[in-house]
Amino acid sequence: MQRIYLDNAATTALDPRALEAMMPYLTQHFGNPSSIYSYGRETKMAIEAARKSVAKILGAQPAEIFFTSGGTESTNTAITAAVRDLGCNHIITSPIEHHATLHSAEHTSHCNNIPLSYVELDEKGHVKLEHLEHLLSSHNGRSLVTLMHANNEIGNLLKVKAVGEICQKYDAVFHCDMVPTVGHFKINLSELPVHFISSAGHKFHGPKGVGVLYVRQDVQIKPYIQGGAQERNMRAGTENLYGIVGYAKALEVAMESYEADCAYVTDLRNYMTAQLQQEIPDVSFNGDWNGSCLYTILNVSLPKTERSEMLLYSLDMNGICVSGGSACSSGANHGSHVIAQVNKDTNRVAIRFSFCKHNTREEIDYVISKLKDLI
Repeated sequence: MQRIYLDNAATTALDPRALEAMMPYLTQHFGNPSSIYSYGRETKMAIEAARKSVAKILGAQPAEIFFTSGGTESTNTAITAAVRDLGCNHIITSPIEHHATLHSAEHTSHCNNIPLSYVELDEKGHVKLEHLEHLLSSHNGRSLVTLMHANNEIGNLLKVKAVGEICQKYDAVFHCDMVPTVGHFKINLSELPVHFISSAGHKFHGPKGVGVLYVRQDVQIKPYIQGGAQERNMRAGTENLYGIVGYAKALEVAMESYEADCAYVTDLRNYMTAQLQQEIPDVSFNGDWNGSCLYTILNVSLPKTERSEMLLYSLDMNGICVSGGSACSSGANHGSHVIAQVNKDTNRVAIRFSFCKHNTREEIDYVISKLKDLI
């Protein structure tokens, strides 16, 4: 049975060129980067070369790039530091953020006894900028705004620059979760009014277990993880050497072919949309699917029936890997908090298809034929 992977928003396959770049650091170059002898110096140089490469691609300074274990750690670090070190006594987020943000914001709010506010969404699931400004203007103190660049379930895109400018107006700290978008868009952080961003390598064909926290150069924070002087005293712990090398190479590869890959994946997504509309009765789509939306995601809404409620399992039995929402909850099937906010109709079932450059039209045709059989 053929296997078709259409859950690239959950994770992506490791690019062979990233693996090739990693291999020497899994074998002969095994030194601890903190060691002063040659084995340590050569691995330290590899990390700094990766930092410079990532910084150049993201329009940042090398001193603004810190390697972490992934998007969740980066986000937790930014939220914690904004309250602990930057004087924020109010957190603003949205109800459809990734749980790495929502749970960290809830925990930080509770532990510090500070208010947590949720910005309202419009009918398509976009953040209402006028309500964000209202929340900022009505608070007596400094706020942290933490919002994601693209929603990982429905793909809605945030107007990052507009949000950043509103934050500047009210002296707010702005953290942007860019885990779904780094490696999929050209991002120039020197032109964006953000204090922090989060990123994860496995979302753009890099290795799992490695990410980036961008901290704007004029922002001074303390470490989130204590115990050593690694990452210029910002993150204790022996560095994930081969992961860092793989992250940098995967990002380089992704941006080298960005225009072609974007056009190809967009065409694939549009093709599937048209085929679904043509072949599946009463199909609709969640979020701003034909507007300001991440080109790799299509969140499909189907009528709830006995068959459609078992659709994820049925597709899996047919070798098709998709998601009903975020895959970052270890398989827990509690329904999607995102879909609950953007589609109040409880008689609908949501399926997320997410694409990459390795998918084909032939795969889409196979999925459509199976969907027709199953529902």
